[in-house]
Amino acid sequence: MIVAERKPFDEIKEMVKHFKKVLNVGCGGCTSICLSGGQKEVDLLNEELKKAFELDHIPLQIDGFTIERQCNADFYLLLDERIKSYEAILSMACGAGVQFIADRNPEKPVFPALNTIFVGVDRDLGWFEESCRACRECVLGETGGICPVTRCAKSIFNGPCGGTSREGKCEVSKDTPCAWFEIHKRLKQQNRLENILKITPAREWRNQTQGTLVQEAYKARYAK
Repeated sequence: MIVAERKPFDEIKEMVKHFKKVLNVGCGGCTSICLSGGQKEVDLLNEELKKAFELDHIPLQIDGFTIERQCNADFYLLLDERIKSYEAILSMACGAGVQFIADRNPEKPVFPALNTIFVGVDRDLGWFEESCRACRECVLGETGGICPVTRCAKSIFNGPCGGTSREGKCEVSKDTPCAWFEIHKRLKQQNRLENILKITPAREWRNQTQGTLVQEAYKARYAK
């Protein structure tokens, strides 16, 4: 799923300060699951904004409405009509949802309340880990279902580098398993070790460190 986190409050406040009537739209898809953009988060943000603008003596009507998915037109039936009476839209979806709702309402400003972080899995309550970098050329079928792009610190496609320890750890951190050590182990278990001899052309990559996000409200839960 797509994992996102809320933008800094002051940044959100700055975006909507020139509007008197704003609709904050939540998403029941990925951002709801990762605890950043569902109806609960919409309500919490709206309360914070109302209090902040009251203290500044600035009039603001901000309402909330959540649809199943902001990236799918099938769920816009009720929202399209509701949006008409608002000056601006605040979206608590991923970047794809923000663009989708903006395309449907080109006459209205649409602001993102979240930053999209990565595509990942949920390890535990409020704890998410990057597992896919959407590289558009998936090799998981050749690597035993272990992604060398995301799980290797150097995104190496053709076997381990010289920094792999005998214990199968990455030189970046003794707590990080070497992706290619794990790939070798997995392929051997599946009797497909010949796959490791296949050569994949080199690519250039950005964001080469695997991402992890623990939402602010759950950081104490996982603190060491």
